[in-house]
Amino acid sequence: MSTGTTIEAGEAAEAAIPELVIISGMSGAGRSTAAKCLEDLGWFVVDNLPPALIPTMVELGARSQGNVARIAVVVDVRGRQFFDNLRESLADLDAKQVARRIVFLESSDEALVRRFESVRRPHPLQGDGRIVDGIAAERDLLRELRGDADLVIDTSSLNVHELRAKMDARFAGDEEPELRATVMSFGYKYGLPVDADLVVDCRFLPNPHWVPELRPFTGLNEEVSGYVFNQPGAKEFLDRYAELLQLIAAGYRREGKRYATIAVGCTGGKHRSVAMTEKLAARLASEGVETVVVHRDMGRE
Repeated sequence: MSTGTTIEAGEAAEAAIPELVIISGMSGAGRSTAAKCLEDLGWFVVDNLPPALIPTMVELGARSQGNVARIAVVVDVRGRQFFDNLRESLADLDAKQVARRIVFLESSDEALVRRFESVRRPHPLQGDGRIVDGIAAERDLLRELRGDADLVIDTSSLNVHELRAKMDARFAGDEEPELRATVMSFGYKYGLPVDADLVVDCRFLPNPHWVPELRPFTGLNEEVSGYVFNQPGAKEFLDRYAELLQLIAAGYRREGKRYATIAVGCTGGKHRSVAMTEKLAARLASEGVETVVVHRDMGRE
């Protein structure tokens, strides 16, 4: 993703512009974990850098003779007076033809409140108000940046290891695969995943919940999976959707998109969606797609 261009007027030689990732998002949503993951992958990571200094950081990297080829910058609202300069810095980077991506870490209000309460720390924007007041103020400040993000990761139900797996799937490796995918099961009664690129509805299949001997188990159980895929249309649906994903993947490649989150839903996210997610992920992996499996709502009932 690196290109060659002149950083400043008057420089005699062209310098290789580093690859740039800007990590931002909600406080408590996992920015530090995402940054640590990139650091472990060999990125040069700068935490809480004032946005006005991002172009300068890129220029310094370009002068490093390839020693700093990938830079990740964590930007948040802790320094609000500096955060206001982010839009101007992004325009400056675009003018200099810097290839940059924005990773936005998202999470539900409920999850964020729980995390702040567990560490007994105030939200950086709550002031004299409540944690939820700080969260609301931060969402308002970040709304435009979230809309510009290249990758949105909802960490509401992710643990540290699952978040690292998502970051690894997106950024690990010297060569980009044709497609890296997260296949996520979920329950509609708990809401759609906010970071889903594609949503699959499995509620057209009979629900194992109404089979007493299957109800206690999940879609990971062989009997539950067998029940689901013995239903009319289940295997055909898997085959047809896997074929459709091949078509979509080709379009993603043409548009420069290399990462997708495929959300597979049923009523509670316990039986049908879990079984379908496992089979679909296995099918994608057999076709060379690097795949991460997440069962968002399993065990939540």
